[in-house]
Order: sequence, then C-alpha cells, then structure tokens
Amino acid sequence: MNKQIILTASFFGLTAVILGAFGAHGLEGKISDYHLGTWKTANQYHFYHTLALLFLSTFSRAKNASIRVSYFCFVLGIVLFSGSLYLLSVRSLIGLDDFRLLGPITPIGGLFFIIGWVGLFIAALRNRS
Repeated sequence: MNKQIILTASFFGLTAVILGAFGAHGLEGKISDYHLGTWKTANQYHFYHTLALLFLSTFSRAKNASIRVSYFCFVLGIVLFSGSLYLLSVRSLIGLDDFRLLGPITPIGGLFFIIGWVGLFIAALRNRS
C-alpha cells in the first residue's frame, strides 16, 4: 500500500502544480475574481490533501484499516471537492452553465476529507511506535 499511496500522492502533487499554474496564468482575465478565488480554494485543498496522502505513507506499513479508509477518502475528497470546485470555476468557459449537479458534489467531497482525517486520527491512536 505504501507504494500505491506515494504514487497517488505524486500524481496528485503533479496535477496540483499544473492546475495551480494554469489558474494563476491561464485563467486570469478569463473568469471573474470570485471564480478565480474558487479555483484557488480548490487548488489549496488539492495540495493539502496531497501532503496528507504523503504523510499517510509513513503509517502504511502498519497495514491498518484506518489508513486504507483515509487513503480512499482523501483521494475521493480531492476528486469530488477540488474537482467540482475546479469545474464550477470554469463552467462558463467549458459550456457547463446549466449543469447544476456540481454544487452538491462539493460538500460530499468535503465529507470524504473529514472522514479521511478521522481515519488518520484513529490510525495514530492505534500506532504502537
């Protein structure tokens, strides 16, 4: 699981840097300041939880169910929370103005983040080192 976590975190780190640079340099003047702020929020949470995934890799040798839960929840949180915010930010540019399902996806992703942090907390309590 350790290798899988590190590979996943590396991929998410790569995409966070690319999307952050795109937001800073490619979207300026193309979307409103409000939507640019939403993009930045998506990118911040994307980065935070990429780092959380890397931290999880330090626990993964414990083969703990809580680590697996945290891993999957952080991944789903990045995809759902940050992904929906990225799309909400640019939906007028990509023709998704009428797609209303994106808004309710964001808090579901946030819930996955919360569950992931609870899993990490439980894993830390159970860790014997």
